[in-house]
This record gives sequence, C-alpha cells and structure tokens, in this order.
Amino acid sequence: MPVLAAGNGRLKISVNEAWQFYKGEIPQFPAKVAAVDWETVSLPHTWNAEDVMDDKPGYYRGVGWYRKMLHISPSYKDKDVFLYFEGANQEVEVYVNGQKAGEHIGGYTRFSVPIKKYLKFGKGEQNEIAVKVNNRFNEDIPTLTADFTFFGGIYRDVYLVVTDPVHIDLTDYASSGIYITTPEVSKEKATVKVAGKLVNSSPQKRRIKVVTTVKDKQGKTVTEKATVVQLAAGTRTTINQDLKPVKQPNLWSPEDPYLYTVATTVYDAATGKELDQVLNPLGFRWFRFDPKEGFFLNDKHYKLIGASRHQDFKGLGNAVPDARQIQDVKLLKEMGANFLRVAHYPQDPVILETCDRLGILTAVEVPIINRITESEAFADNSKRTHLEMIRQNYNHPSVIIWAYMNEILLRPRYKDEPERQQVYFHNIAKLAQEIEDLTRKEDPYRYTMIPNHGAYELYNKVGLTKIPMLVGWNLYLGWYSRSVDDFGPFLDQHHRDMPEKPVLVTEYGADADPRIHSFTPERFDKSEEYASMFHEVYLREMMKRPFVAAGMIWNLADFNSETRGETMPHINNKGVTTLDRVPKAPYYYYQAHLRQDPFLKIASRNWTLRGGIADKAEGTASIKPVANGQAGNSVSTQPFKVYTNLSQAELIVNGVKLGMQKAVGGVSEWQVPFANGINQIEAVAEDAGNLYKDFMEVDFRLVPYQLNANDVPFEELNILLGSKRMFIDELNQQVWLPDQAYRAGGWGHVGGEIFTFKSNRQSYGTDKSIFGTDNDPIYQTQQVGIEKYKADVPDGQYEITLHFAELTGGEPKEALPYNLGGTEAEEEKAEERIFDVYVNGLLVLEDLNLAREYGVARAVAKKMPVTVTGSKGLEITFEAKKGKPVLNGFQLRKL
Repeated sequence: MPVLAAGNGRLKISVNEAWQFYKGEIPQFPAKVAAVDWETVSLPHTWNAEDVMDDKPGYYRGVGWYRKMLHISPSYKDKDVFLYFEGANQEVEVYVNGQKAGEHIGGYTRFSVPIKKYLKFGKGEQNEIAVKVNNRFNEDIPTLTADFTFFGGIYRDVYLVVTDPVHIDLTDYASSGIYITTPEVSKEKATVKVAGKLVNSSPQKRRIKVVTTVKDKQGKTVTEKATVVQLAAGTRTTINQDLKPVKQPNLWSPEDPYLYTVATTVYDAATGKELDQVLNPLGFRWFRFDPKEGFFLNDKHYKLIGASRHQDFKGLGNAVPDARQIQDVKLLKEMGANFLRVAHYPQDPVILETCDRLGILTAVEVPIINRITESEAFADNSKRTHLEMIRQNYNHPSVIIWAYMNEILLRPRYKDEPERQQVYFHNIAKLAQEIEDLTRKEDPYRYTMIPNHGAYELYNKVGLTKIPMLVGWNLYLGWYSRSVDDFGPFLDQHHRDMPEKPVLVTEYGADADPRIHSFTPERFDKSEEYASMFHEVYLREMMKRPFVAAGMIWNLADFNSETRGETMPHINNKGVTTLDRVPKAPYYYYQAHLRQDPFLKIASRNWTLRGGIADKAEGTASIKPVANGQAGNSVSTQPFKVYTNLSQAELIVNGVKLGMQKAVGGVSEWQVPFANGINQIEAVAEDAGNLYKDFMEVDFRLVPYQLNANDVPFEELNILLGSKRMFIDELNQQVWLPDQAYRAGGWGHVGGEIFTFKSNRQSYGTDKSIFGTDNDPIYQTQQVGIEKYKADVPDGQYEITLHFAELTGGEPKEALPYNLGGTEAEEEKAEERIFDVYVNGLLVLEDLNLAREYGVARAVAKKMPVTVTGSKGLEITFEAKKGKPVLNGFQLRKL
C-alpha cells in the first residue's frame, strides 16, 4: 500500500482494497504464518453471498479471516492511528503485527480500534492487519432468531484514521465525539448546545481552543462559540458549549430538508495550529406524537407513511456499496414516502446521511428480535449495542425514534412450563425497562418504541405496551391470519384500550412474487394482485384514522431469508420492489397516494409477458383491437388497472380507446381485450391543461378456446395443475396458465382433486421449496388422483412435457420465525404412490415412484415427442398401482 501522509488535522481514508480472505479457522494465526489458500477480495465483503441461495439447507456461520499489509508513514509516529470499521458481523478480533489490538461484539454498529502502539513506522516496514470475524450463533448476542439472513464478513467500509494526539474522541462508542442538541426551536429562533469529548494522549499538558461554528447552506456563519481548556497529559474531558441563538432559522422538514453544518475545530491555543476537526449535520425542527391526532413536525400534521428496509441486494448479500444504498433512500423518496424504519438493526452511515439530506424521518432500532437469553452477557450486549446506536446516530435530524425488542414475544421460551415462562416474561420486561431508562437518559429529546406482533393481549399482559413512549404493531391480518377486514378493528381496539398511547403500524405487507398473477387472488397465493389489494385496504384504513401516527410497509425491497421456502426460496417477497429494486404494482399505488405532483402509472407495467384463453364466443368484447402484426378477431379479456392521483384516466389499446374511467381510491379499472402478439397500451390523463401518459407493450400469448380454431393457430400450452394462479417464466418466455376440467374441443384434467396441505395458509399447493429448479411454482401445485389429461389438438407432431414432484413426506417441518399464524413442528405423512403413464395408449412411464426415485420436493420433467393422428387428439392416462397418481405441470408444444 502506498504511504499515507496526514496534514495538520485529521486524515480519514478507506483501506478497502486488496485484502486476503480465508473462510475457516486457522490454527495459531496470526501469531504464526498460516499455510492456507488465501483469496483476494475487496471490501465490503461477505462470505454468504452465494450459499444462502443454493438448494442446500443452511449457510456458513463460523469464522472468516481477513489480512492486509499496510505501509505506515514514519510521519505518523507522533500521531494517533485508528482502524475504523463501519460494520462486521458479528464477533470481531483485530490483530496488528500478531498482537491483539481490539475486539467488538455486534454485527450492525461501528467500532474504532486504536492501533498506534502495535505499528512499525520504519521506512519500508510492512504492518500486517489481521481481522477474525465470526457470524456463529451465540446465545449471548442478539439477534438469536429472525426472518433475515445473518451474513458474515467485513461487509461495510474500513478506514484508517490518523489524528493529532489532541483530538476529538473516536473511541466513545465509535461516535463522532460531538453531541448536538437544540433545546428550543421555533420559527423565530433556535438554541444550540454542543457537548464535545476531547482526548490528549500526549505526555504533556496542552492548552487548546475549541471553536464550534454553525454555517448555513451557503457557508455563512450563523453562530459560533470558542472555548479554551487545559488538557492534562493522557486524559479525556468533556466540554459543553451554549451557542448564541439562531434567529429565524430555516426549519428542516420533508418538503425542505434544510441542513446546517456544525464544524467543531480544535486548535493549539498558543500557536493557532489546527489539530482536529469534525463536521456534523444540524437540522432545526421540533416534533411530537399525539395519541388522538397523530404526528406533528414544526406544528404541522404529518401522516408518516413509508417502509422498513433490509440492507441486502441481489447477488451482493449485505456487502452493498454506498451508491446502491443511497439509491434505496431515493427510491423511497420517489415513492412519496416521508418515513423509513431502519430495521431491524442500525445500518450503513450513508442511510441516515441520505435521509437527512432528502427529508425522510426515521426510526432506528437494535436487533433484539423474537426472544432473549436470560443472561447477564445478553443484557450487557443488548444495552451496549443500544448505546452505540444512539451515540453514533445522535446528530441526525432525520431520527425521531429509538426502537428495540421487535416482536420479542413471537417465539417465547418455556411454552410447556407456564410458571417458568412467567419468569421469562418478567425478565423480558425487566430488560425492556432497563433499555428504556438508558434511552431516556442518553437522549431525552426523542421518542422510544417497541414494535410488537399482533398478539395484543400477550403484550399488554407482559407490560410491553406500557414501557415505551410509542406502541408499534406489526400487523399481517389477511396474510398470516384472519382477514384484511380485521385490520381496522384492531387499530380501533388499541385506541379504545390505550387512549394515552400513540400507535404506529410498524409492519404490514403481503408477499408478491412478480412472476405470479391471479384474477381470483387469495391469501398466500403470492400474486401481485393479492398484495395490491392488501396494500389498498391497509393504506385506506390507516389514512382515515387520525390517531394512527404512522404506517411502515414491510418492506421497501425483497430481502434474503435463507430459511424460507415458498415460491422464491430464500427470499421474503413482501417488498414493494424486488431484490434488485424493480418496482412492483403496490409501489405505484403508493406513488398515486403519497406524491403531490400529478401522477399516472399502469399498475402492472412490468408484467409485459402475458397469456390467456380466447373468449368463448370468438371475442365477446364489443371492441376487438388487433395486436401489432396479427390478424384475427379472437381476444382474451382481462382486468387492467391504472394508478393515478388525478380524477380520471383513459386507456388506449392498440389504437382503440376503451373509454374514460374515474379513479376511485387512486385506481381506474378496465376490461382489456388482449389480442395475440404485441399489444400497445397507453394510459392518458389530463390535469390543468397538461397531459400525463404512461405506455407499455404486452407480448400476449393467446391460447385458442378451441384448439383447432382457425384464427388463432395453436402453438403451445403450459399448464399448472391444481392451481388458480398464473406463472410467468421470463427466462424461457413461457406463460403458465391455471388448469381447468376437460371440456370438448379444449383441454384439461379428468378426475382427481387439487393438492392441499393442512398447515398451508392458501387453499391449494405447498409452500415447500422445490429442489432442482428455479421455477418452483410449476411444481408446488398438483392434481392428486388424476385419471387422464386430454387436449383436443389437430393431427400433427407435438412435444409434451410432464412435470412431477412428490409434495408429501420429508423431514418434519418446523414453524419458522416469520410464521405468525402457523404451528410448531408438524409431522407430514408421506404418501406411497406408484403409477403408470400412457400417452394415446402407449406406456411411457412404468411403475413411477417419485419419492423412491427422486426424493421429496424434487422437480422431475419427462419430455417426449408425440404424433397425433386420426383426429383423436391427445389423451394421457394415469393408472394407479399404489396410492394416487399425481401431475404437477403439463406442457404441449406443436412441432
């Protein structure tokens, strides 16, 4: 590494490049040179970016070693030198030249390690930095369980920091060492207080001057304070400064996030030489939560609507560069949101910096989730992490809430020991009170909150609704349990029972796999349509209740949860954008309701590959637009939504106007007749003489109602048996349609019933992940006891593919942490089935035993050519020898 030279003040420079990495324990390292195969990596880095997405259950949780050689300038010999880590998960030991320089516990907060006394400063000398990171499960470190992945590694930036021996403290819980408060703020004036922690590590007493300067956006000084102090050798001290009030301050708000800059500069009092400087943001604002009327900022009422955010990104795990994280906050702002719940842990410093700059109010929380360990070490680690969170983020004007203990009663211990469980509950409440008291002492200006899951009576009984200043509820009525119609009454019950407690909806959402669609959406089908309905209901109910201070979507983006199965294994699909931040339909719904500028968007604008069956009577729609380059009148009529905050909108399909529709609750709807091929769709609205438009093209795969129809030649059929939803396979450009009972001239199954599993929340299929495929929805539903599958195709050459998976049996399935409505571990009885399969009388599969030959939940696809003659069509027969035959998917392609 090249020599780094410091000037008079502080030097901070990243050291992210060219680290050596090894996954695993290395005996006696770093005391002895390790004979292992090192891999060169750059930071941020995680060792779990790939193994959390494979078919193998679990991911590596253990030790990883990082090392790097640093050449330190001889000019640093009389200075203090630190390594500053923005985040490494979760137990860290730092070694310099074989000697342990420091350690840190906790995967989501920053830490600073003084390294000067271990360094070699000679010309040409190399210093070996070695960092041991461990993301193992540890009963004494939160988080114990959660619905997200505990990625290991040094996954945020690392800096080398060089200071004069007299400097602002870097080791006060890795904070800036400066704490700014604004005890009085109004439109007329604002007062500023600054507390600074100073260090003199030199062997001499030093007389210094500390100057705090507040500058506006133009760099003009609006107030300033100088303080002269004596610092004894080898000591730390705190200075307090009351600055002259700022008159007519520019107030910070979501509409105008005006930021001042506070520069705290340390000088040698005798020579005037600058020794150190730290910059902090300052936003003048005041706020309050009212249990009847909600939230007020600068005496203006705001309904806080936004989202929570996890920090991982597709292909990167949690090792996400700053630029990508900034884009997340911009994505939230563009949605029209004014709030971010930084959940479930403190995140990269750039997140709150961007929230300050863009005007996004925030809650930040520590990762105590689902359960606690009743040990002194767990309590100490929890409180220390909480203290780190507060001090590191103290000066951000965007932060208004400190939170802790998310859904802490979700997985209570001692379920079968009632008396012992009461002790456990008492210890949770005791720790909560200790954290609450710590927070109020550290920061009396902000609010505190515990986000609870929907077990209303339990949280009241344990006392967790009484301890914090705000009560948060994570509510999934209509998803994990019950109905969306129960959401509003739940809020009313809180307000009725606890009229003195402000209420926030800290989580709500429904999974949306953007590959899945349904025109008969239902709970847990993973369709965008059900998720859209869910968000429409929840937002409407929150907006009409003034006492609901806030609503926080779970989640801004899909995120990794390695233990999940379902349609997209290892992913929680509740984001309003995908894991790589492509907006889903609900994102546009929020834009229509939250943005102040005129807005118009096709709801399903990313659903560009569609399909459907032609309407029965050769296109029953009165308007029959012709798709680009296609002839014929057959169409498939399907519902279609546009989201807008304008009064009405018009839809034009393939040049034909389908009429103007009023926007009801931000939604305009039409029945669109899709023709085969490329359909051009334009939504248009007018406001104050200005036109607003949105456009998309849909490649529509029209399946003829009668397979021998002349105007739509038959090409292919992709069918999900036992399903009520559609699946879009973008990679293979295939549209999979739900099955139907056989009808003459068409296709469909004969006999049997759809597969259901008793613990599922949906009425069909399984939520197991399927091995050997990325297209899990093809195999997660099936027809059980099927007798035949028929397709009345014209004579010719075809290729058929039969898709199977055994959905019963396997290991007992434990109720996962996120399963808010589920049961505990549940035995699943394996079905014994052996059957033959005939195609037009020819035996093609004999004694098929899926479980024995392939195992449980393994994708099996059998492809074969077929010749259809004699106008007999295609008939596939299933003959049972033991148990009931099954079929999961059926494909038919004309050759």
